[in-house]
Amino acid sequence: MLIKDVMTKGVITASGDTPISDAKRIMKEHGFRRLPVVDDGKLVGVVTEARLDRVSPKSTTPLLWQVAYVVSHTTVRDVMETKIITIKPTATVEQGVALAQKNRVGSLIVVDEGKVVGIVTTNDFFYHIVNPILGMGEPGTRILVTGGGDSKTAEEILACLNKFGVELKVIWIMEADPENKKAQKDLVIQVDTEEVTPIIKELTRCGFGAKIRPRKI
Repeated sequence: MLIKDVMTKGVITASGDTPISDAKRIMKEHGFRRLPVVDDGKLVGVVTEARLDRVSPKSTTPLLWQVAYVVSHTTVRDVMETKIITIKPTATVEQGVALAQKNRVGSLIVVDEGKVVGIVTTNDFFYHIVNPILGMGEPGTRILVTGGGDSKTAEEILACLNKFGVELKVIWIMEADPENKKAQKDLVIQVDTEEVTPIIKELTRCGFGAKIRPRKI
């Protein structure tokens, strides 16, 4: 999966001389919290909702008219973040996640040949990558098999499951003890059925420790 597959396209931008009051209105109308700043076709910064809030009046005071005056004459150029982390649309999502984590940012501006073509956020990574991996929204039941994370054991477990003709929706390996890299690994399997009692009984009969792993609150 590439960045272009998960990014938000048709990104709305603002020029550097846009008043922050207009920038805040644009962001509120469209329901986003980041606004790329483009001057003469070039990305020069990004302004966030948090930055705008820091210079916006919060309450009525005797000096409110002075604050309002300052706000109306302050542009996004005055408050924007100029250290911009960009990524190409053809980069992989793994590269995107690594880049965002390395720079500790919540979004990446997607640029192609110098032009802003999209924006990708940690929420995009979450919904498009983490959710499918965890099987969120998929029907069925998740089974945790203790110590089933090595390749040979996993093969035996899958052979056991094949007797029931169930479809595997998700399968992944997790560390039983993340702080101990030498600890055993568990196998997590999500099957397309709610009735897994016979499956767990069979896995237990075959010598595996198996139980339902809750995935709903």
